[in-house]
Amino acid sequence: MAFASLKQNFQDWITQQWVILFGKKIRPADYQWLLGPFGKTNGIGIKFIEQLAEIENLKIDNKQVDKGLLQSINQFNLSKEESKRLNKNVIDFYENTSNYDFELVVKWNPIFKLFGGLLKILFSNRIQQLNIPTGFNKNSEALQSEIINLVDDITKEVKRTIWLRTFKNSGQVVYSGVYEVCKIPNGVNCIKAIFPLPHGNATVILNPKVGKNGELILNSSGKKIGDAGFYFLLNDAKGNLWTKFIRSFKDKLVVSSENKKVTAIQTLTLYNLRVLQFTYNIKKKSDFRVI
Repeated sequence: MAFASLKQNFQDWITQQWVILFGKKIRPADYQWLLGPFGKTNGIGIKFIEQLAEIENLKIDNKQVDKGLLQSINQFNLSKEESKRLNKNVIDFYENTSNYDFELVVKWNPIFKLFGGLLKILFSNRIQQLNIPTGFNKNSEALQSEIINLVDDITKEVKRTIWLRTFKNSGQVVYSGVYEVCKIPNGVNCIKAIFPLPHGNATVILNPKVGKNGELILNSSGKKIGDAGFYFLLNDAKGNLWTKFIRSFKDKLVVSSENKKVTAIQTLTLYNLRVLQFTYNIKKKSDFRVI
């Protein structure tokens, strides 16, 4: 029987051992579409960005203008009909994410709010990841959004794109994730969000579609390993790679635009029950400037 590394916090060991017990041991060569950076035990958040740049011998590019989660929307390989229908403001948001400001409203299902509180106590505050508000305040909170590229210092090619989101008031990290496009085994191009965890990561793969009103719909509603969906990955104490596909947990993101304003509504469900919903009100930074 395989075991998770003992040199870490006990709660991390427990969750990793669960992945080993109920997950699948895989060969990295067979799962290139799923692989992504792992975190260390001494902090995730901002520390992870510095660690990843050092490990992969890359340079941190902190320039905050005209930088997107995608180099081009064409990376999705949408059909001609979908590409033509996709709202131009949504395209600009994905290609120039750094040019936008965000306000976040979080709405919990009361059934799962206790789970959110436990997540913060046991994991979020310590590893600087997934700091989701659990209070009753329905007002929006301003986010500091940074697109950080890790580039090859010689070729200047972007090798990693990291989206770091923190609360402006507290500086707490909400999400720190690596974003890239991957081609899943059925040949569909998806967006992959990789959230580093100690000795592993949580990876969400979302399948892009374009709605009838030009909205971009990203969905992780797969049924098996190889589909879009939510995955845990980790290395055990001997360096073997394991994954667990969480079929019951789904993530749906709808990004739309009206009157030049972009709105993103993200809904997380467990066994078809809504766990929580994020509403992002997104505006171009230029819209806030006084001329």
